[in-house]
Amino acid sequence: MNQAKEIVGHMMENDAFSQWLGIRVVSNAPGEALLKMTVRDEMTNGFHIAHGGISYALADSALAFAANGGGRQSLSIETSIHHLQAVRAGEELTASASLLSETHKTGLYQIDITNPEGARVAWFKGTVYRTSKEWNL
Repeated sequence: MNQAKEIVGHMMENDAFSQWLGIRVVSNAPGEALLKMTVRDEMTNGFHIAHGGISYALADSALAFAANGGGRQSLSIETSIHHLQAVRAGEELTASASLLSETHKTGLYQIDITNPEGARVAWFKGTVYRTSKEWNL
């Protein structure tokens, strides 16, 4: 088993919130993660669309898995999201995280959230702090 899959598997195993969301890890590699999640009725707001925190949480998990898959324990220090389209219950969202820039101490990631038609519904940017601690599983 490669290290990135082992790390993300361990993270997911201990991540009650991502499990509750129903997040599935489709693939991951150092600096990359592809996740899917289906929006449930209890994830919608008073407008009957997905609460903004749902796509944010999916993107945040993608950030964590992409950043940590390289072997160094990494924590988010700044994130932002732009919601571009409404999302409804029953839609399966895909989060695709990719590394844009990395230094010894930080990493900058872009996460695109798309709907089943492939249209971008949200764009997320995240910066992580790369600790000196290695994952030892």
